[in-house]
Amino acid sequence: MICPGDAAPPPALPISVGAARVTTRIAKDWAKAVTTRLIPLALIALTSVPMIAGPTSAAPVLAQQAAPATEQAKTAATSGPAARGLAGPYLAARQAAIENDYIYAANYYLQAMAQDDTDPFLQDSALVALISAGEMERAGALSVTMSDQGRATELARLMQRSELARAGRWQDLVNAIDKAPTPNNGENGSDTGSAGNALLDKMMRAWALLGAGNARQALSSFEELGKVRGARPMVNYHLALAKAAVGDYEGAEQLLADPNNGAHILGVIARAQILSQLERNKDAIAMLEATPGLNEEPQLVALRDRLAKGETLPFDSIRTPADGIAQVFLTFASVLATSEEPDPLALIHARLASYLSPDLGEANLLNAQMLQGFGQFDLAEQEFERLRERGDMRPIAELSRIDALTRAERLDDAEKAALTLTAAYPDLAQGWIALGDLLRQQDKFAQAIPAYDKALQLIGDKAGEARWFPLYARGIALERSGQFPKAEEDFRVALKLRPDSAQVLNYLGYSLVDRGEKLDEALKLIQKAVQLRPDDGYILDSLAWAYYRLGRYDEAVVPMERAVAAMASDSLVNDHMGDIYWMVGRKREAQIQWQRALSLNPELESDAKRIRAKLDRGLDAVLADENSGKKPVTRELEMPSEAPKN
Repeated sequence: MICPGDAAPPPALPISVGAARVTTRIAKDWAKAVTTRLIPLALIALTSVPMIAGPTSAAPVLAQQAAPATEQAKTAATSGPAARGLAGPYLAARQAAIENDYIYAANYYLQAMAQDDTDPFLQDSALVALISAGEMERAGALSVTMSDQGRATELARLMQRSELARAGRWQDLVNAIDKAPTPNNGENGSDTGSAGNALLDKMMRAWALLGAGNARQALSSFEELGKVRGARPMVNYHLALAKAAVGDYEGAEQLLADPNNGAHILGVIARAQILSQLERNKDAIAMLEATPGLNEEPQLVALRDRLAKGETLPFDSIRTPADGIAQVFLTFASVLATSEEPDPLALIHARLASYLSPDLGEANLLNAQMLQGFGQFDLAEQEFERLRERGDMRPIAELSRIDALTRAERLDDAEKAALTLTAAYPDLAQGWIALGDLLRQQDKFAQAIPAYDKALQLIGDKAGEARWFPLYARGIALERSGQFPKAEEDFRVALKLRPDSAQVLNYLGYSLVDRGEKLDEALKLIQKAVQLRPDDGYILDSLAWAYYRLGRYDEAVVPMERAVAAMASDSLVNDHMGDIYWMVGRKREAQIQWQRALSLNPELESDAKRIRAKLDRGLDAVLADENSGKKPVTRELEMPSEAPKN
């Protein structure tokens, strides 16, 4: 427990594309969902944080916009006349920075600084690269140099404050924050300041006050920060941690009972510990049992088991104020990490979090995820290795590592990792889902089915929402392995669990259309999917193709044109557009679309052969040769049972 001072004690990886080709979009959605789920500070409670420019707002961004340098740029620093001056290492550093190669960038920037150690651009560039690479000691030394020269940027000051926190020099940290330049008035005109920077500084200051023994002032500071527009959920979470750190477990529990303040894995863990300290183990167990995705988080399962045995959990979520500041950095990193593209600022904040609290596994995990997003798989592997040393986080680390290997197209290694994970943790449903997805990506559909069977068995019938994706994924594997009746059953159960899933609606609808079955229902399924995702090219393609198979060619034109606009480089979509143009008499345009489809390298040689035949002889002749195998199905084929009764 932190000394109370003057305070009064009281919650797919890429999928192979085939007959039902809509799986590509599904795979992207699933991969994104997995990555987002693993971000430790779930953004349900944190997305209201004010937008932040970040401490490096005035610093150079590693992925600088510039014309690509030559491949020899990295070696330029070690050869030729330029290498003996500034140009060689600077150009090599710049190219490495563009490629997010942090270690090379840092080393070459430091070489450039050997020629000119007073250039603030080189200094700040080197500092960004060092922190991103995890070279924190060298980053700390450089920040001191910059300060001694009177050239400290906001990032340099942030690094120095982290060093003070790490050393437990709390009053010095308070003084450093109080003496910092005010926003828009920084040294050398290099600091622009922002609401986000000010909030981060003040939260660091509140934790430093707690460390300095001024608990009452620290808690008051947090309460005042809670008045900042949009920041209350985040600040209240830290206020709860601070209250618990000084022994006010009742006050902490009151704050964390509000789901807005602690609806993420760290908040759930802290609340379980606090309830246990209040001798409320049953309430802690009930809270954990009500947490979505409990069985997917071994950390939470382990806590539940300890509570069930009657153990009183220690409150160790925060052991020192440095842990609190680390969670401040992690909070900001997690918010920044939700952008569509990897954000260098997220990595810098996550690195600082790990530096202050090496045992904060969620920071290691976020570092690994960000590094793999930047393509730095070797650095990411170092973070995964640290997590593997922690038994409670190994499954989550392995799942994220499997995703990294898959993105790097190291599918054999990813499959081996998934097999190892399922062997070590046979009761982890996510492991079996990951294995099934990998097998499915490699067109091993029959092998993927048992993996999904195992996942569904582990999830059970009660966890309805958790079942929809493995049911859907198994349905895809069944359909691709020629077992459509079973696949249809899975799709329909998945739809009962998630009736507004555009993915399932589209896949089932497309499959029925492709088979020429239940075409009226298939059309309605796809139309609903379009309503849910009106700009999704794959779904628009499905809708147009459904109209085509129904013989409603005129109605197929508009959605097909929208699909082509959304996916102009997709061979099959352009091929479909050509077929539809042909059927409405626009034969010259049809030939143009087929030529374009052929130029886009169709996935299957059989598709390319068919396109060439259409270009040579026309669609009518091709359909005649196929003995109606590809001929559009007319409405009369389904009139006995499926025709509308109007």
